[in-house]
Amino acid sequence: MTNSKTTAGDDNFPKELDQKQTGIKLSVIIPTLNAGSALNQTIESLSSAKQRGVEIEIIVVDAGSTDDTKQLALEADAKFVTSDRGRGTQLNRGAELASGDWFLFLHADTVLTSGWDASFVVFTSHPSNAERGGVFTFALDTNDIKARLVEKAVRFRNNWLGLPYGDQGLIINKHFYNCLGGYKKWPIMEDVDLVRRIGMSRMVLFDVKASTSAKRYLEEGYISRIARNFICLSLYFLKIPPDKIYKIYEKPAP
Repeated sequence: MTNSKTTAGDDNFPKELDQKQTGIKLSVIIPTLNAGSALNQTIESLSSAKQRGVEIEIIVVDAGSTDDTKQLALEADAKFVTSDRGRGTQLNRGAELASGDWFLFLHADTVLTSGWDASFVVFTSHPSNAERGGVFTFALDTNDIKARLVEKAVRFRNNWLGLPYGDQGLIINKHFYNCLGGYKKWPIMEDVDLVRRIGMSRMVLFDVKASTSAKRYLEEGYISRIARNFICLSLYFLKIPPDKIYKIYEKPAP
């Protein structure tokens, strides 16, 4: 996996791109299920793209929320559509409706930090990246020192195994996404499956953080959550059906 530092003001940011861009349309696809507590902040973090001249559409694909997810999405001028439950199914539904030349698949509790839009502009400005995928650096939204250890472990997984997860976002060209066959309609591991089809040599890791909610780690305990994630990944490589893996992933903590 290639590392890329591409934020405005850095030496690696081309001077000719340090202005407003035109002609780039980005479709951000966000799967939701009772995501009202996090959705506002996630969508707000996307607003800087417009200042860089990127045309952006936000598509919220909901799987039956009973909270205020729909209201929040509409108030933020996002398109709100419904789908059968399952993250892979929801992501595919959003991609079918998206009109952008580039897609950004983003979890509802993941906030992109300053500079993400510059990374997007630089990445999409190079023709060779039309057949690559870009992901952000994983971070947890807590000051707990244990979170920093998790972040280091994820960095290792990214650099040496080439396996970023969906909570790092994914930027990909629409045509390339369609050529790959898109996400499989799985409730879990749909992200790992797609990045494996993209291939480690065609993945770029941006040096800009995607800050994800630490709620699951705090509620279950770090060791328990890490162990569960490891078990799910191991079962995936053992070719256990995703539906069965999902039951383990969503099983309430003891």
